[in-house]
Amino acid sequence: MAASSTHQADDRAPRAAREPAAPAGPGGSGPRMPPAFLQAVAALEGVEPRREVRLAPLPPPRRLAPYAHALSASVRAGEEELADGRFVLLHEPAGEESWQGVFRVVTLARADLEPELATDPLLPEVAWSWLTEALDAHGLARRAAGGTVTRAGSHFFGGLADRPARAELELRASWTPLEAAGAGGHLLAWCELLAQCAGLPPETGGPAVTALPRRRGPQPG
Repeated sequence: MAASSTHQADDRAPRAAREPAAPAGPGGSGPRMPPAFLQAVAALEGVEPRREVRLAPLPPPRRLAPYAHALSASVRAGEEELADGRFVLLHEPAGEESWQGVFRVVTLARADLEPELATDPLLPEVAWSWLTEALDAHGLARRAAGGTVTRAGSHFFGGLADRPARAELELRASWTPLEAAGAGGHLLAWCELLAQCAGLPPETGGPAVTALPRRRGPQPG
């Protein structure tokens, strides 16, 4: 799966992003970067999610904020990719009114579903609860959270009629973390959401989460 663009609600660039910005991400000029941003990036780089979730660096967006750090993520079971997504941390040292803070997390999570599950009327609410419950389980304070849950189905006809119907869940969410040092916890909670979207059972000893029956992916034996 190829991850698409960041959350639409945050496509409006902050004030300082409209001016020439310092290099985004740790690959730029280190001394020019705010200590709070460097602390947040270090926290992200220290995250070790469950083994099925694989993180990789992405080129950070240049127009959303003066400083940004981006990661891609995929959930795999053997050779099969069950879900993918993107996690972006934005930083505006002067603060941004719509964020209600100086940092903003912008995320995208996508996963295939069993076609019959895509019509479940509880799907949007349950999918959103996976995110809020994961954040709450880690005790992560945040402000101005918002997002969308989208489900789409495809049926094939004519020369493509031999293909099975498929459905996809897409969750876009953004929120404002209150502390730079806590950025790693926000990434870890989001990785748990992505694993939940992929249908992986909770890890032993992990927090209980709202479940949807018939989720795609490996189930407990």
